[in-house]
Amino acid sequence: MFLHKKIGTIEAIAQKAGKGVAMKMLLAPDESPNFAMRNFTIEAGGHMPLHTNTVEHEQYVLSGRARVQIGDKTIEAGAGDILLIPAGVPHSYETIGDETYSFLCLVPKGQDTIEVLAC
Repeated sequence: MFLHKKIGTIEAIAQKAGKGVAMKMLLAPDESPNFAMRNFTIEAGGHMPLHTNTVEHEQYVLSGRARVQIGDKTIEAGAGDILLIPAGVPHSYETIGDETYSFLCLVPKGQDTIEVLAC
């Protein structure tokens, strides 16, 4: 199967949890045999609350910086960083500075239940 898209043609959907968070579905689960690919952005001064997912996340940071809590550790992530967030591990994001934090997020196909733990 072959697919070609331009990111500029994909609508960014504001996310209900957090502040200043939007997501573009780059490859939907029905467009790819094994993974979905999303592009999340968190505006400067924004955050995504502590939450869990029932599937793992593979992430590549495109731009900006954020404090990312993964389990009991907090790191500063920025452009070029790669993160693996195991299924079921609580994680959150808080931007640092005045640039939008943007990252690619790949998840395996299948049901993903999200539980927000703190706002």
